[in-house]
Amino acid sequence: MTDRWTRAEERYRAREADRRYPRRDDWGLDARTVREDAAPDRGEWDEDGTDVIPRYEDEIYDDQVLEDVLEPEPEPEPVAPPRRVGQRAASAERGRPGAASGRNKPPGRNKPGGRAKSRIASRKAAERKKRRRNMWVIAAVFVVLFVSAAGFAGYKLMGSLAPAEDFAGPPGELVVVQVHSGDTATQIADTMKEKGVVASSEAFYEAAVRNSNMNSVQPGFYAVQKNSPAAHAVTSLVSKDSRVGNVVISEGRQLHNRRDVHTGAPTEGIYTKIAAASCLGTGSAAKCVTYEQLDAAGAGADLAALGVPDWAKASVAAAPDRRRQLDGLISAGTLDFDPSGGPVQILRQLITASAALYESTGLLRSGAETQLNPYQTLIAASLVEREALAPDMPKVARVIVNRLRIDQPLQFDSTVNYSLEETEVATTDSDRNTVTPWNTYAMSGLPANPISAPSLKALQAMENPEPGKWLYFVTIDKKGTTLFTESYSEHLRNIVKAEQSGILDSGR
Repeated sequence: MTDRWTRAEERYRAREADRRYPRRDDWGLDARTVREDAAPDRGEWDEDGTDVIPRYEDEIYDDQVLEDVLEPEPEPEPVAPPRRVGQRAASAERGRPGAASGRNKPPGRNKPGGRAKSRIASRKAAERKKRRRNMWVIAAVFVVLFVSAAGFAGYKLMGSLAPAEDFAGPPGELVVVQVHSGDTATQIADTMKEKGVVASSEAFYEAAVRNSNMNSVQPGFYAVQKNSPAAHAVTSLVSKDSRVGNVVISEGRQLHNRRDVHTGAPTEGIYTKIAAASCLGTGSAAKCVTYEQLDAAGAGADLAALGVPDWAKASVAAAPDRRRQLDGLISAGTLDFDPSGGPVQILRQLITASAALYESTGLLRSGAETQLNPYQTLIAASLVEREALAPDMPKVARVIVNRLRIDQPLQFDSTVNYSLEETEVATTDSDRNTVTPWNTYAMSGLPANPISAPSLKALQAMENPEPGKWLYFVTIDKKGTTLFTESYSEHLRNIVKAEQSGILDSGR
């Protein structure tokens, strides 16, 4: 009896379990197609009646994993298992944790990481919004730059299409313009505009680049006409007659004119050379500074106005003859000056340029070995220039230094000729005996001032004399052969050789 009740009780429990928790052999089928009375065969169930029921648990997400997610994805809704017709949904829900409180809430709302995912998504959305805003700002800046560049290019294009302002002519009076060393066509064009030669620098530049002769323009001063059409101004500038104020002074030249005793041919002095280079215009319309004007200006007492350098002022101020006080201060070579200035301004430009040239050789530091100051070195260099050819200049410089040290008169014929209007290589006894501030036969020491314009070679020779003990030298022929010795008796024998060649014959 007991066993029968026991089996009956087990069958009852089995039916109840089958009603509540049916086997899932029909999962995946439409519940409407399953007959409620199609119960499984009880014989196929395990004896203990314990089938496994699937559990549903909320997934727990790690916060760090959520932060690494770039774009949060919506959580899919869980698919509810199919149930028999009439089976209450609550029975399945009661088996899930949190079912009572989260029945009507969206999926994922009750998960612990839900709020973190929401914050990450918000942050990512804000970052995307910020990036979009920055892109708009950058795009706006590029638009502004593009519009500005396009506007500027359009402005320049319109300016380039408009013709440069130019004079129609006719040209006016002459004006002097200066081209500096290293000037470009653009800089020359600006100078032309400033001087009133052309209406615009653009017009001159356009004409200049079309004229290949512009490449031959040298630094210096040029006379061109004001109010000139640009093409005419360029043509005038490159013509051979436009350059003014350019003077070439040969080595050994003196300020005043001389005549040769034998031929009577004149030797133009520096003042004559400057006067010829100072003319503006041609023919009767030419305006020139005269020889007489320059001679008078050179004798002036205002040495600063004349450009005399500081290292020469004291000696020049003590000059025995004002007309000769500037001798040697205008160097040999090619010099440029503005001829539109007066004679004092012209001399100032030339003396200032010459002083700079002299100083470039080391003149101001040259007296350590020779014991001569800069002005004395210039005087001695002028003697070297008049007495020797270039190869012999360092030896002649040494003779001067050696004689000055023992206070022996220099006895140079060039110093005798300096005060004479007619000159020659030889001099007469009468001329050598005449006492002047320059005659080194009649006195010891250097002349009162330079007797010519020395070359840079003569100046450098005097600054660095060749080592030696020579005290005498004489030129023995018209080729310029010069013999040097420290013996007076040998010097006398060399003079005989000079007399035999005829070089010492006087024309007086």
